[in-house]
Amino acid sequence: MEPTNERIQSQSLGYCLSYPVRRRIRRGQLLASQYPRVAFTLIELLVVIAVIGLLLALLLPAVQRVREAANRMRCLNNLKQLGIALHNHHSQLDRFPEAMIIRTGFTDDWSVQARLLPYMEQDNLHKRINFNLPYSDPFHWPVTEVKIPFFLCPSDAKQVIYQASSGQRYFPLSYGANLGVWFVYDPVTAQRGDGVFSHSYGTPIAEILDGTSNTVAFAEVKAWTPYVRDSGNPNTPNQPPPADIAATLLYVSGSLASNGHTEWVDGRVHQTAVTFALPPNTRVPFTDPSGNALDVDWNSRREHHSQTSPTYAIITARSYHVGGVNVLLVDGSTRQVRNSISLHAWRALGSRAGGEVVHPQDLQ
Repeated sequence: MEPTNERIQSQSLGYCLSYPVRRRIRRGQLLASQYPRVAFTLIELLVVIAVIGLLLALLLPAVQRVREAANRMRCLNNLKQLGIALHNHHSQLDRFPEAMIIRTGFTDDWSVQARLLPYMEQDNLHKRINFNLPYSDPFHWPVTEVKIPFFLCPSDAKQVIYQASSGQRYFPLSYGANLGVWFVYDPVTAQRGDGVFSHSYGTPIAEILDGTSNTVAFAEVKAWTPYVRDSGNPNTPNQPPPADIAATLLYVSGSLASNGHTEWVDGRVHQTAVTFALPPNTRVPFTDPSGNALDVDWNSRREHHSQTSPTYAIITARSYHVGGVNVLLVDGSTRQVRNSISLHAWRALGSRAGGEVVHPQDLQ
């Protein structure tokens, strides 16, 4: 006799049940409604999902903190590698690299970062550069779009290529070279700023009179920072830095561009440098023509865009790390400088020979 569907179902169910239960089923002592359940109810599933969601909510912030701590350490390591390259350059040439070289008919000159390539295991890329040609020359188009990992903080949120109207493509960066507190360059007198790096001049370490452990070489900046440019104010040399933040912000006017810190090859201050007019992560408000509130950088005149107007700049150190910005000091050490540092102490870290005294507690 062939087994019925009921018998097959009973036999299949029997393999999932204990022996006493199977005996009672065979004897007809259990009704179908009394069979033990072998699956979760909807309420039980919802409870499990809720518990898993609660555990994820508790664990996710911890995971994010661990990831951010790892990114901060990688960022400090990038700066450390820049420091090693900087000192290797100095050991070989007895000077630090120029911020850019100002020369007639040569508007697009190379950055500190580009000049450090052979000291950062990027010698092959460095050999593809003809420093007697501007970086905008079509010969260099394959170079400018290359991503240099040491130039990028892993927490920087906008690591995307910038394409100029010419079609040339550039990769951004996250570390700016110290060009001083406020004044950058005067094309009439060739006077240079008070930072570590200067236009058309390679600073020897002997000129870091404030001490290599009291002077910043590189500080974090944010890729794709919008900047306001070419207001022409101030338009005369030897203007002192504004006394406070409010006075500094009075200068922020001019035309708006969206591509600050997007060209690691460009030696101009708004692309590959930083100044110390304002403390780290200070918001510099500016409203664009559409009414959007922006946090911007500023320069009075782009270098090499005038033969008579000096360049002053507010290029603020900014970071995605909580609490402050990572910096490389000239002695090769790295650290985080808190947002709460005083304006006086921060500007002291930005000048190479200002004679200021930086106390250890200023950096806490």
